[in-house]
Amino acid sequence: MSGAASQVQADLDRLLPLLDTSLTTPFRAGEAARLGEAMRYSLEAGGKRVRPILCLLAAEAVGGTVEQALPGALALEYVHTYSLIHDDLPAMDDDDLRRGRPTNHKVFGEGHAILAGDALLTEAFGVLASAELDPVRRAEALRLLAEGAGWRGMAGGQALDLEGETLATYDLDHLRLIHRLKTGALLRASLEIGAVLGGAAPAERAALRAYGEAIGLAFQIQDDILDATATDADLGKRAGKDAGRGKITYPSLLGLDGARKALSEATETALCHLATLPNRNSLAAWAHYLAQRAK
Repeated sequence: MSGAASQVQADLDRLLPLLDTSLTTPFRAGEAARLGEAMRYSLEAGGKRVRPILCLLAAEAVGGTVEQALPGALALEYVHTYSLIHDDLPAMDDDDLRRGRPTNHKVFGEGHAILAGDALLTEAFGVLASAELDPVRRAEALRLLAEGAGWRGMAGGQALDLEGETLATYDLDHLRLIHRLKTGALLRASLEIGAVLGGAAPAERAALRAYGEAIGLAFQIQDDILDATATDADLGKRAGKDAGRGKITYPSLLGLDGARKALSEATETALCHLATLPNRNSLAAWAHYLAQRAK
C-alpha cells in the first residue's frame, strides 16, 4: 500500500466510526417512520464520506480539533446525501443503482425520495445551527453551507448540467463552470467550513478554499474518466450514463489522455496550496487518493 493510501486508510479508520455513530441518530425516532427509514437507507449506503472527512481534516490542518468541526461534517454529509437522492430521480439522472444498491426512489417511491432529500437538506442547517459553537464561527459556517449547496453552488451546477444535455455544443470553459458549481462548490465548502470551525487564520482559510477548488475539479475529472472507462460493477452504479445522455465531459472534449493530464494538473495545483499549512499530510494524501480512486 502506498504512503498516500495508508494515510487515507488511517484517517478513515479514525474518523468514520465517529461520523457513522452520529449520522443516523436523529432519524431513528419520530412520527414519520417511513420517511426516517428512507433517510437512513441512503445515509447508511456507505461510501468514503469524502466531504465530512475533508471538513474534519481541514480543522486539524489549522490546529483545530475534530470535535470542533463535527457539526459541520454532519451537515455536509446530509447535504451530499440529499443531492444523491435527488440526482437519482427520473426527472434528473434517472438511476436505478447507487453504491451497488437500488436507489432511494426504487425502494421507497419517488414521493418519499423527494421528501427524504428535502428533510436531509433541512436537517443539515438544523444540526449546524443548534451546535454549541462560537456564534460568529457558526454563522459563517452556515453561510458557507448555503453558498456551497444553493443556486450559486451545487444546485446551480446541476441546473446547468441538465441544460447542457440540450445544447448542440459547449466549450471547456462552460464545462469547468458546471463542474466548479455542481461538484466543486460543496467540496470547497467542506474545506472552508472545517477551516472556520477549526479557528483558521485568514491565510490558512484562503489556502484551504483554493485547495478545495482544485480537488473539486480533480474529483469531477476523475468521475468523468471513470464514467467513460469503468463498468457498472466497478462503480456500483450505471457506467457510461453521461455519454448516453449526451453530456459533455472532459474525455469527450479532451480525449482520455487530455483528461488525465488535466486531472494531474488539478491535483498538483491542490498540493501547492497546502504548502503553508502546519498539518497538511492527510490532505495531501487525500488529493492523491481522489485523483486515483477507482469508483
